[in-house]
Formats: sequence, structure tokens, C-alpha cells
Amino acid sequence: MLAAMLIRTATPEDWPAIWAFLHRIVAAGETYTYPRDLDEDRARDLWMLKPPGRTVVAVDADGTVLGSAKMNPNQMGPGAHVAGASFMVAPESGGRGVGRALGEHVLEWARAEGYQAMQFNAVVEANTRAVTLWRSLGFEVVGTVPKAFHHPAEGYVGLHIMHRFL
Repeated sequence: MLAAMLIRTATPEDWPAIWAFLHRIVAAGETYTYPRDLDEDRARDLWMLKPPGRTVVAVDADGTVLGSAKMNPNQMGPGAHVAGASFMVAPESGGRGVGRALGEHVLEWARAEGYQAMQFNAVVEANTRAVTLWRSLGFEVVGTVPKAFHHPAEGYVGLHIMHRFL
């Protein structure tokens, strides 16, 4: 766990640092349903949310961006009382508590904003680190869409839908 980590609202100046690891993670094709050749402009549009969504970064004491999360209503209209979120941690920052800190931050945000629950629509079942983390933060797998994700090494694997009440 990092001794000095700050989670704050992402600014346009943070984008180059986010893009540096987002691009690598997406291109690897192991954890996100984004196209592996996602270009920077489209990635920025997908990741840097406007209200009612929010994008944050986790930074160390030197201001280095370690990871990022985006949070938003999971659905529109009558489904807007359930929040959704996505997370990316720079690979070189993995195992240092960044993902957990971002997850806890997002849950606090959702509670403060009046959401009733949080749902993740597409957690790759082969991403066992993420599944373990979300379970430890109170999420349950409420369903799995079989063979819904084509993993480059594992072949076709399921996508979990994970949920927790706030």
C-alpha cells in the first residue's frame, strides 16, 4: 500500500498519463471490451466523463498518475439510481493498493451522490485479481454471460455482472 496517495478529479492535463497505461491495457485485450485498436480521441471520450459522471486519478506524492477510475449512472432514466464504474491501474503500480483505494473512493462517491447500488456490467472472469478485489469490497457475481469475451490467451471466457447495494 502506498503511504501517500491522493485521489482527485482528473483534469485534461492528466490525460497523457492516463492514455499511456489505458492504451497498453486495452491493446493487451485481456480485461476490457473496448476494441484493442482504440484510438486516443475515442478513448478520451469514453474515459474522461462529464457530469453526472466523474473521472478521477490516483496520484503519488510526486504527482505521478498511478491509476484512474470513471463513475457514472449505470443506465439512464429509471435505472439511473444504480451507479457503474470502470478502473485502470498502471501495470507498474499493480499490487500497491491503487485499485482498492480507487474502488473504495468510487463507493464513497456513489453513496454521497445518493445511488442505491453499484453494478459492474462486464468483469472478465479470467481477471481473477479484479474479481477477488470486487468480492472483498462486497460485490457479488449475480450472473455470468458465458463465452462473452474473447481473451487472447484463455479463449472465450465469461463476463461477470457484479453488484452490491450501498
